Amino acid sequence: MELPSEIAAVERRIEVIANSPFEMAVDFGAATAVSFEAQRDRIAPPTLTRAQIDRLVKSSAASERIDPELIDAIIANESGFDLNAMSHAGARGLMQLMPETAVSLGVAHPYDPAQNVAGGTRYLRGLLDRFGNIELAVAAYNAGPAAVEQYRGVPPFAETRNYVRNVLARYRDLLAKKL
Repeated sequence: MELPSEIAAVERRIEVIANSPFEMAVDFGAATAVSFEAQRDRIAPPTLTRAQIDRLVKSSAASERIDPELIDAIIANESGFDLNAMSHAGARGLMQLMPETAVSLGVAHPYDPAQNVAGGTRYLRGLLDRFGNIELAVAAYNAGPAAVEQYRGVPPFAETRNYVRNVLARYRDLLAKKL
């Protein structure tokens, strides 16, 4: 292919992508090794009201038999309800899913609030089942299950201890308001 025709083909592809739904833009980015962060910056972020996020939380919590207040407390501490949050470590979305974790949970688009909350809630359900204790499950959500197993409890990391304290305090406050 000659250079002018290659450029024309790329311009046609860009036009297709510009007029395509979110999924196509992500697939093209993956196919061309464009980083997810670069794609995210090019895609208009979803906008949801807090009431809409609460409905996602309640729905996911009901399917996984978890108090929605616990999911709310995790989201508040993970992302502050910022749909487009990204941590320094690369965790994404409301529940701050790491890319590998997102893939393992079937979350194709971690910035999609519905997928993110459903995946994060499934992950938390697995941690609750694994550790049988809210405090340890919350610690594992932050530090990873291997760290909780290694230390046979909440790991001695200041970040994790503060995280557990903050999540459980908000959870207690939300439960108290519910009564």
